[in-house]
Amino acid sequence: MDVLPLLMLVAGSAAIAGVARRTPVPAPLLLVAVGLVVSYLPGVPAYELDPHIVLPLLLPPLLYTAGVESSYLDLRANWRPVVLLSVGYVLFATLVVGYAIYLIVPDLPLTAALVLGAVIAPPDAVAATAIARRVGLPSRITTILQGESLVNDATAITAYKVALAAAVGEGASWAGGIGEFALAALGGVGVGLILMVPLHWLRKCLSEALLQNTLSLLIPFVAYAAAEEVHASGVLAVVVVALYLGHRSWQVDFATRLQEAAVWKMVAFILESAVFALIGLQLPVVLKELGEYEGLTAAWYAVALFVIVVVARFVWVYPATYIPRWLSTRIREREPDPGWTGPLIVGWAGMRGVVSLAIAFSIPHVLDDGSPFPARNLVLFLTFTTVIGTLVVQGLSLPGLIKVLKVPGRDARAETLAEAQAQSEASRAAQERLDTLLADERNALPDALADRLRAVLERRRNAVWERLGTVNAVTGESADDTYRRLAGEMIEAEREVFVRLRDQRRIDDEMLRTLLRRLDLEEAAAYREE
Repeated sequence: MDVLPLLMLVAGSAAIAGVARRTPVPAPLLLVAVGLVVSYLPGVPAYELDPHIVLPLLLPPLLYTAGVESSYLDLRANWRPVVLLSVGYVLFATLVVGYAIYLIVPDLPLTAALVLGAVIAPPDAVAATAIARRVGLPSRITTILQGESLVNDATAITAYKVALAAAVGEGASWAGGIGEFALAALGGVGVGLILMVPLHWLRKCLSEALLQNTLSLLIPFVAYAAAEEVHASGVLAVVVVALYLGHRSWQVDFATRLQEAAVWKMVAFILESAVFALIGLQLPVVLKELGEYEGLTAAWYAVALFVIVVVARFVWVYPATYIPRWLSTRIREREPDPGWTGPLIVGWAGMRGVVSLAIAFSIPHVLDDGSPFPARNLVLFLTFTTVIGTLVVQGLSLPGLIKVLKVPGRDARAETLAEAQAQSEASRAAQERLDTLLADERNALPDALADRLRAVLERRRNAVWERLGTVNAVTGESADDTYRRLAGEMIEAEREVFVRLRDQRRIDDEMLRTLLRRLDLEEAAAYREE
């Protein structure tokens, strides 16, 4: 791909994602919709998804940033529903959807139908979790959706490889398929376990934040490539490493964490925006290759497959939610009652994404005997319509469904109270440490500086409690909001003076950058609770 089309893709998708933040439409849905429209504008270059780029170059960083931001403890507490969705449901969908489309489409071989089933089996929960955070879904549902999206791609890719081997004539068997799945899963986890401790040790040993963040950008690609080199699951290797490093991120110095958070937020924003825009831009490519499957026949297949995919998820989600609870007293005691609304939301959140399209485009054009892959063009078309259908229909209706069901969201006040209590305990420990240190003559400080340390600690202790307090009758702000606003105004006044002094040549640009960086850090500290 030329540089200009790539720049147009990145810049355009970032702009659309920015606009989406000012609208009630989630960014992934708006990006797909605009991509569909733009794909037919004159002069727009043809963007074709290349699986050799999407899977090894785009998937690892997206998985890594999602894994680092996920909670290992929450995932461990919800491992059963996560595994049932990310492994059980994907395999179930592969078989059920594949066999159903085999019955619907005349002359479609069962092996090719199972390839299609594996391709569209894994939901892409990026859009679902984005909506979940936006509407404030309970944290358990959000955790389950995140956990599913971290692991299900590995299951689907392995199932696809097994189905494809049977379709192209490589003589795949059930035993061979199970063996390949076990190798991919156990091997991917094993590679992740081997890499995670040395990578974390290396991150701690590097003394410069710039080097540590360079390593951070390389980690997902290293983990993915190492696992794929031994024919294991690169997806699982990246997820294992990301969960471990995210869980241990507190052991890395503050400068690295600040830079890393900013860098990965930017990377995730660019990649997610470009990926969803690419989905919409595939329409001309898919229609061009549709061939003999045109008109009402192709539309009927697309609608039927969409309905099958949606129904199959509910057929799996409800029994997988309730049967273990009926069979196990321990599960009933340990896990909260999901009611009937929780499974309904999880079932409706099964939107497909770019991974399905990338896998579909990797289907070979010919079989081992040289004959064309049966209905490859139809498989691409049905994958595309299923991805678009789930994103648009389910994505647009999910916020409304959540609102109609009146699902209790996150308790902001309870979370703030827990935060305040944690900060209070930490501040007491810090006060004891400070008193001990100041009692040592080697740490002697003037009274003014010692009082400043105590004042900073007191400010940190009170900041969260102030958010629970009364608000200003005039501005509607809490005391903490007012404090941060006034601190920002003071810093802005200093910043203007520094710039004026630079313009008057009383200080040089290097000194200006030093002074501005100091102010930036102070402003970040003032706004740290936001």
